[in-house]
Amino acid sequence: MNSVVSCRGIVNSPHVVCPLNSLQRRFWWGELPRGEFNSYQECITCFQVNMAAPSALQLCILFGVFPLIICDGAKLSPPNIVILFADDLGFGDLETYGHPTSVTPNLNQLSASGLQFMQFYVASSVCSPSRAALLTGRYQTRSGVWPGVFIPDSTGGLQHNEVTIADMLKPLNYSTAIIGKWHLGVGQNGEYLPTNQGFDEYYGIPYSHDMCPCPVCFYPHDHCFNDCDPEYASCPLFHNGTIVEQPTDLLTLEQRYTNHARNYIATNAKSRRPFFLYYAYQHTHHPQFASKAFRNSTSRGTFGDSLAELDWSIGQVVQQLKDSGVADKTFVFFTADNGPSILNQNRGGSAGLLKCGKGTTYEGGQRVPAIALWPGKIQPGRTRELASSLDLLPTIANLTGAPLPAGKVLDGVDMSEILFHNRPSQRETFIYYPENPNPTLGIFAVRYKQYKAHYFTRGNKLSGSTNRDHDCRDSAKLTPHDPPLLFNLDQDPGERYDLSADPKYKSLLEKIAAIKGSFEAGMTWGRSQINGTNPSVEPCCSPGCSPFPACCRCKGSGINFIPV
Repeated sequence: MNSVVSCRGIVNSPHVVCPLNSLQRRFWWGELPRGEFNSYQECITCFQVNMAAPSALQLCILFGVFPLIICDGAKLSPPNIVILFADDLGFGDLETYGHPTSVTPNLNQLSASGLQFMQFYVASSVCSPSRAALLTGRYQTRSGVWPGVFIPDSTGGLQHNEVTIADMLKPLNYSTAIIGKWHLGVGQNGEYLPTNQGFDEYYGIPYSHDMCPCPVCFYPHDHCFNDCDPEYASCPLFHNGTIVEQPTDLLTLEQRYTNHARNYIATNAKSRRPFFLYYAYQHTHHPQFASKAFRNSTSRGTFGDSLAELDWSIGQVVQQLKDSGVADKTFVFFTADNGPSILNQNRGGSAGLLKCGKGTTYEGGQRVPAIALWPGKIQPGRTRELASSLDLLPTIANLTGAPLPAGKVLDGVDMSEILFHNRPSQRETFIYYPENPNPTLGIFAVRYKQYKAHYFTRGNKLSGSTNRDHDCRDSAKLTPHDPPLLFNLDQDPGERYDLSADPKYKSLLEKIAAIKGSFEAGMTWGRSQINGTNPSVEPCCSPGCSPFPACCRCKGSGINFIPV
């Protein structure tokens, strides 16, 4: 019988296995110290530290039996991973971030039970590049998801040589699923859909719901503000690679998404298989929609109603984790893809005290709400440490023991020091690219510690053509700054007071310029995947039908469609 010398961890508990016979057991000097660990790497470090102390591990070596770190399936407890990703949600939109009329009791509870980030950034101020960066841990400029976003007839997509979080976890026997908005391309015959990017299952719309006709957004027949695009086919609802509904019924969509998420959690919890659920909400992207139960449920209008349904869904997901007995085995992370679409005014969200919003490199475009939850592992509270959606992939790699993607330059860092130890972030800098970057202009802004330098600024129609702040408007054209505008974000998060003319900041500006130069020197731009279009790749449940695209209308389930 083997005795096991182990550094027992919570996550991916590796064991040093040393077979000791009865004679050798007489020389047992003790066991390596036991402790609870929040990651695979912490447990490995425990072994390395204790190699210096007399232990059974040394006896293993003494008797010629070399220890092996193995994954013992009976003792492994890798965490489940749940990412909850809202759409176009501003820093100031949640009650827990200070909005006076938002109704978000479940997000309030998530924040009270978890760690709320106050300085969390996404890699882009628009959808597709932000999503690519979250899933790959790499800036969109590396992966080719630039400039702008994918549209229904885009021929490109996230390239298959990019490694997503789902790809990374598959070798560890994780079940992987995405529910909701993909927005990383469809391509010919669905070649870029999630089931070809590491996900076992997909249930959702492959792009923004405003990119297709959406006549009814609220019960019983309230219009969608005439802001949906009639040029394309109706929004398709996919299950894996098959369209199961077209047009998608928005009045029941979030309820169905949520039920699918709950069933997915329950099924995998019952089978005791670790899972990765990426729930990418359509809420609260304009035009907002919601089911009958949430119509006129808030004083904040259609945006508030949509937000209330988002909040309800998040509560349902967290409750299912509890009901399935896996809440304490699951790392949950909530955030948003970019800032608010201020173009739509009271139907477009709020950046709070931050400047501008979606489509800009001002703080309102890329600083978003974020909350981490892991009962018993993450201490509730707030952190002002710098972090980014780019950091999720390396953090999840550490938590699960998954190897980092080979041969890939990562722009993210592990957040474990922030999450589990209340220690300073490994991240001191953050790079801001515009919504439609190009290699000629390169970086628009750099944050270093609490300081942010703007080398270029530009407004965007998504931040409002009538915004009272003229810097945000689409009439605010591209403007280079030399020296760059400089703001102390700790003292001036609204970016109102430029410090660049003060001589005492000269050395700081030189330091930031060196950071910018070094980053740009190490940036290899991936070939753009966004510009190509072809109507033949647009998803349609009745391929070849006429007149296209109006004929793309089917109802039913599975592959048994009934054209209408």
